[in-house]
Amino acid sequence: MTTISMQATSLVTTTKISFRKPTLVTNHGRNNLSFNLSRTRLSISCAAKQETVEKVSEIVKKQLSLKDDQKVVAETKFVDLGADSLDTVEIVMGLEEEFGIQMAEEKAQKIATVEQAAELIEELMQANK
Repeated sequence: MTTISMQATSLVTTTKISFRKPTLVTNHGRNNLSFNLSRTRLSISCAAKQETVEKVSEIVKKQLSLKDDQKVVAETKFVDLGADSLDTVEIVMGLEEEFGIQMAEEKAQKIATVEQAAELIEELMQANK
């Protein structure tokens, strides 16, 4: 049996969920974790492809001059890596250059994690097709 904890960003409470036999489904490079919970189906997914997340992670590590062994994953928050607002702007500029995209300032300001950056990049790249 596996137990996970979730914390809603707008609430202070933490909910613990226990489940058996979770299923990891890969769909076009996207990961979805699905399981049944008391007659309710719950699905958790990362909309960004794994290769996009990895590329964003490498760019973040480069922009922040992190060591190669520093772990940067989808859930990693820029602030937890010591990034301030100027660092975040430089990360966004590096991502725009690497992926050949332009992020609207209001959307770029909302990026706080590697996953959010990767999802926005894929959304913009899809719109440019």
